[in-house]
Amino acid sequence: MSLKPPKKSDAKKGWMKRRRDKAIRIQPEYHLIVTEGINTEPQYFQAIRDIINRQYSGRIQLDIFGEGDNTLSLFEKAKLRAAQNPNGYRHVWIVYDTDDFPPDHINRTSELCLRESCEDTQYHAAWSNQCIELWYLLHFSYFQSDVHRSEYWPKLTSRLTEIGAGRYEKGRPDMYRVLLPFMETAIANAKRLNTANKGKTPANAAPGTQVYQLIELLRPYLAEA
Repeated sequence: MSLKPPKKSDAKKGWMKRRRDKAIRIQPEYHLIVTEGINTEPQYFQAIRDIINRQYSGRIQLDIFGEGDNTLSLFEKAKLRAAQNPNGYRHVWIVYDTDDFPPDHINRTSELCLRESCEDTQYHAAWSNQCIELWYLLHFSYFQSDVHRSEYWPKLTSRLTEIGAGRYEKGRPDMYRVLLPFMETAIANAKRLNTANKGKTPANAAPGTQVYQLIELLRPYLAEA
């Protein structure tokens, strides 16, 4: 094929004009978030969804369901919802607390997420040992004491009171907004815990949380104009 430039006399001919490709519509990336709780976790993630919808509705979409179920049952419900969605989900997040559930159930849910993941859909076990309040507390400081989940609530109240944000209550709807200024600290502290728990099962990784993985993935879409 000749590498010579086209003649001036040919430049205006139709067959020499550059083809204008039609714009390709990029489908949004779909995320499914199913949570064990029906209030605390859904309200936190719905605040995130609202921010994303205002600015990036065509690029990423979050579907959130508070199932009121736990571990293995929660995974099965998430898998069923994923199968029923005609758009398909790129990421499916199973958000659950370890609480006092049997260790084999806690660990099995994480194992199922790994087993069911494929090129098209990734399943994530976004567990917290013992509860999502650990993720909240990590916004203020690194915390590595293995205490009962009920002890997180007065600690959160103390921290929130210090910044003038009142008491902590389960299902408080403004937690994402309140904690937002400290997000970088929370991610760093959760990663530090994750390193300390390396090699441990979710049931034995106390305290520990994987919620930061979801937040870190969505973080590029959370900078409000």
